Amino acid sequence: MTPSTLAPWLQEQLRGLLAQRGHALLLAGPSGLGQYELALALARAWLCEQPTADGACGVCGSCHAIDVRTHADLCVLMPETLSLELGWPLDEGAQKDIDDKKRKASKLIRVEAARVAVAFTQFTRSGGRTKVILVHPAERMNVESANTLLKTLEEPVGEVRFVLATEAAHQLLPTIRSRCQSHAMLWPSGSDALDWLVQQASAQGKPAGREQAAVWLQAAGGRPDDALAWAATGLQGATWAQLPQALARGDWGTLAGWPPAQQLAVLQKLCHDLMARASGAPARFFPAEQLPPAPRWSALAQWSRELMSAARTVEHPYNAGLTQEAWAARTRQVLASGNTRATA
Repeated sequence: MTPSTLAPWLQEQLRGLLAQRGHALLLAGPSGLGQYELALALARAWLCEQPTADGACGVCGSCHAIDVRTHADLCVLMPETLSLELGWPLDEGAQKDIDDKKRKASKLIRVEAARVAVAFTQFTRSGGRTKVILVHPAERMNVESANTLLKTLEEPVGEVRFVLATEAAHQLLPTIRSRCQSHAMLWPSGSDALDWLVQQASAQGKPAGREQAAVWLQAAGGRPDDALAWAATGLQGATWAQLPQALARGDWGTLAGWPPAQQLAVLQKLCHDLMARASGAPARFFPAEQLPPAPRWSALAQWSRELMSAARTVEHPYNAGLTQEAWAARTRQVLASGNTRATA
């Protein structure tokens, strides 16, 4: 990753953060704003043999070692599921347990991994100026993992720097937050986000114009990384625009083949927009003219609580077909109350 591969709004933030001092940075903001990409760019720059004000050189031995996930002075602390997805190696013992099917890869940052990170700080540097621990997403540390890392974060041994990336800073222990310099992730302008999205979609074999890219960006609530995930699905503008009315009719066809977590996210976005409409605020995720009449606030508030509760167990191996039927019926019931209210 060279500086030119970063999105322009991330490059701007990288430049400012590299000018700061301090051993621990906390990159905080909603999902889809590029916390991981910025955290990795910082780690690369701190470890680079020929860094500039714009970041890492991208060609030195250190940069190459990060590219191939073998840098001896970089420790990446992630949930095992995410490490496997992004190509970061696991501890030998953890990898063997998973390979031998003794357990599944963890979706949390395990305390054993935090202990490995603490031990990493005790080793002599391989030759560079510093060592780096990258934690992402930091909110996936449970209390035990966070407390294991806390002392080292407060008083690192030797030249060690930390960069923590999070999509839920409020879930971190206050003691973790207080030991970091916090940086609020910047939202890109609509024009910058669209330009970047068109370019990235084309590179991934999903060429699209700005009008289609605007649909993905709206579906993601203005978050570029999340919008790129929508681009990968090939979501079309007409499909997204017509989805609220389809759900109001009980038509679940568009969502039927989507993963449960994605289905639930769509329902939460629809509930959000209806609550916004009911309170006189603009819709965020769907075209306002395509929304069905808003139900009473009490019905929307109850539905919102139900969806939040479902989100806590959406990854559990329940019967997907029955779950979808229940969600579809409940959605139609809530939206029908809006139609009844509009005609009353």
